[in-house]
Amino acid sequence: MVASTASLAPPCRSSLSFTSSSGRARAPPPRAVRCSAPSDIDAPPLLRAAKYTVDRYIKSGMVVGLGSGNASCMAIKYLGQQLRAGTLEDIVGVPTSVTSASEAAKSGIPLDDYQGCSQIDFAFDDADIIEEDTLIAVIGRRKLEGGESIIQEKFVLNAAKRIVFIITENKYKGALDGSVPVLVQSVWRRPSIGHADPFGGDFPVVTKDGHNVLDVIFTSPIANLAQVAESLDRVDRVVDHGIVSKFPCTAVVVSESGVSVIDSALTKVAGYPAL
Repeated sequence: MVASTASLAPPCRSSLSFTSSSGRARAPPPRAVRCSAPSDIDAPPLLRAAKYTVDRYIKSGMVVGLGSGNASCMAIKYLGQQLRAGTLEDIVGVPTSVTSASEAAKSGIPLDDYQGCSQIDFAFDDADIIEEDTLIAVIGRRKLEGGESIIQEKFVLNAAKRIVFIITENKYKGALDGSVPVLVQSVWRRPSIGHADPFGGDFPVVTKDGHNVLDVIFTSPIANLAQVAESLDRVDRVVDHGIVSKFPCTAVVVSESGVSVIDSALTKVAGYPAL
């Protein structure tokens, strides 16, 4: 595993290490159902998944966490259409980023600030990758833009009573690898020659709160994403990270054959046969 700033600077070795816990009991795998939307049969699959998420989970009067990413953008636009049509009423959106706030404002969705919101009924979001057995997700691999914040995104997701991730099939995996974004307090990099750089490289990613974003890179499959999150939480000066573990959690997964719904707490869904 390697940790580096999200930049073109050379990676630096991390002192973190993770070991598997083969004796640890894991939750039973989530159940799945396949759904379809006949009226939208010609729509792109990701748009159908976004519409399905809004139609199935959002009710009038809800406070809704508005995610970040392509699918979330589609869901926000469709939610605005439903409000204008009168199908839904009295919806308040809580954006997870500047981008989602802007899209919601253009779509006519009333907004509340995440720090002043005491209750969030439901939230949807994109995820960079989701662990099959647990539905634990990694967010934040996308380049942070316009003041987007992993802290804000995770706050909204953790505050919601229920969350749905809208993803493509290739992001739903049993053996995860790649990077986990980690926010740390200010980083000083001291080269062997020259002057110390207080910002962490030539092209550092620094949040609006002044935290450096590091990519903790896994070169082999991650055995237990929950254990990685627990280990990161114990590291001094780590502010937050991109691992989201939430129950109940649902993944709406888009594939070439359609849209599947995978629920961490599913026992039976009326009208949809089990896969």
